[in-house]
Amino acid sequence: MTKTTRGRPSKIDLLPQYIRDELHKLLRDRGLTQQDIRAAVNELIDEHGLSADMKLSRTGLNRYATRMEEMGAKIRQSREVAEAWTAKLGDAPTSDVGKLLQEIVRTLAFETSMHMSESDKAAEPKALAQMALAIQRVEQAAMASHKREREIREAFAAEVAESTEHAVRSAGMSAETAQSIKQMILGIA
Repeated sequence: MTKTTRGRPSKIDLLPQYIRDELHKLLRDRGLTQQDIRAAVNELIDEHGLSADMKLSRTGLNRYATRMEEMGAKIRQSREVAEAWTAKLGDAPTSDVGKLLQEIVRTLAFETSMHMSESDKAAEPKALAQMALAIQRVEQAAMASHKREREIREAFAAEVAESTEHAVRSAGMSAETAQSIKQMILGIA
């Protein structure tokens, strides 16, 4: 059974950002024990003249480290899924705007999922559905943009092929040579 709190910030949340950054760095170092990490962070608290009640307890650090590891596992899992889909679908080119929009949606989805995982409440189905719909729409827009870019390239290649064929014939080359050049431009040869 999960304990519901009123959302009071933890001691770690109240630490200055530079100490939290150091804590996160120490937590990522798999060679350190939580006891070593707690000692190092509490030493930093002393060095920076913070009050003694800001020092981390063993259980407080353990709760925080567990929560960070759970979030890290979720992030790693989402990256693995993304890599699997990328490998399956290939690297289809998209416009810069499409890439930017996709990155914004990914960032928003990440922030939303972080918020949901920290709240100890089950994710609202409506929120998940809205997030999925937004991602779907961005992906559809990216595919439409890719299709439009391809159509523009094909139209440009057709124009170049026609003008090249005309120029080649005007220069006195045979119709077969002109057709061969045209097919190379269009990627048919």
